[in-house]
Amino acid sequence: MSKEFTFAIKSVCFDEDYRPSDTTRITTNFANLARGASREENLRNTFRMIDNRFNALAHWDNPQGDRYTVQLEIISVELNIDGESSGNALPLIEILKTNIVDRKTSERIEGIVGNNFSSYVRDYDFSVLLPEHARNQPAFGTPDNFGDLHGKLFKCFVNSDTYKEHFAKPPVICLSVSSSKTYHRTENQHPVLGVEYQQDEYSLTDDYFKKMGMKVRYFMPSNSAAPLAFYFSGDLLGDYTNLELISTISTMDTFQKIYRPEIYNANSAAGKSYQPSLKHQDYSLTRIVYDREERSQLAIAQGRFVEENFIKPYQAVLEQWSANYAL
Repeated sequence: MSKEFTFAIKSVCFDEDYRPSDTTRITTNFANLARGASREENLRNTFRMIDNRFNALAHWDNPQGDRYTVQLEIISVELNIDGESSGNALPLIEILKTNIVDRKTSERIEGIVGNNFSSYVRDYDFSVLLPEHARNQPAFGTPDNFGDLHGKLFKCFVNSDTYKEHFAKPPVICLSVSSSKTYHRTENQHPVLGVEYQQDEYSLTDDYFKKMGMKVRYFMPSNSAAPLAFYFSGDLLGDYTNLELISTISTMDTFQKIYRPEIYNANSAAGKSYQPSLKHQDYSLTRIVYDREERSQLAIAQGRFVEENFIKPYQAVLEQWSANYAL
C-alpha cells in the first residue's frame, strides 16, 4: 500500500511572553529556558545577549552598537500519513526562524530558518535505539541503517511544497562541535563566520546530518571561544547574506554559552589545535538558569514516546516508504 507523507507548519513568536504549550517538546532548548521561577529573567537576558552579539558582529554603520534587534519564531513541523487527521499528527521537528529588525530604517529582514534543531525521531535514534544496540556490542557501533529514516523524513520535508511555500532558502542548523574530535585551525577566514576549522574524521552527529542531506563546516566567529558546526545543503558562504549569517551566529552562540559554558563561555579561546571538553573548568556562567540534566532525562522519555506512537504502529508503512523514497 502506498502512503503519502504530508507536513503542516505552525509558528509562534519566541519572545519574553513565550510560554511552552502542552504540545511543545519539553526537551527543546528554548522551552527549557521558558519554564520555572526564572523564566522571565532567563528570556530577557537571552534576547539581550543575542542582540548584543548581533550588533557586535554587524558593526558597520552601527556606531552605537544598537542598530539591530533579532526576532525569533519557533517553527513546529507536524507529519501526517495519508492525510490522517491532525489529531494523529506526529510533532516531527522544531526549528527556529530568525528575523532582523533594522531600527535605523524600520526594515524587517528575513533571516535563516533552522538554527536550533529538535527532533522526536532523533531522540528515539540517540536516546533509545543507540543505547539498546550498544548494550549487546563489545565495541561502539551503530545499528544497521542508523539515521536513514530520520534523514529521509527531513529531506522529504525540506523538498516539500509546504517548506517551499514558507521559506525561500534551505535551512542552516548550527550546533556545538563534538567533544570526541580534534579540530585544526586553517588559514581560511570569512568576514562574518570567522576562522575556519577542519577535522580529520567526522563525528556521529556529522554522519547523521549527512543522511539529512547536509554538509558541515566549522567556523569560529570573532570573539567566540570555540568553533561552531554549521550544517547546510547548498553553499554556506554564497547562499546567505552577512546579516542572515550573523542572525544565526548571534542566536546559536548565545544558546551554546548557556547550554555548554565549558566550551562556549570558556575564559580562553580555542587555539590552532582544539578538542572541546565538557570537563573544562576555566569558564564563566551566564545569569541564565538551564537544567541540562533534566533535558537528558526527558530526551529518553520522548524517544520512548515516538517509539510507541510512531515507530512501532507504523513500522511496516515506514519501512516500505523508506525503501522506496528517493529524491
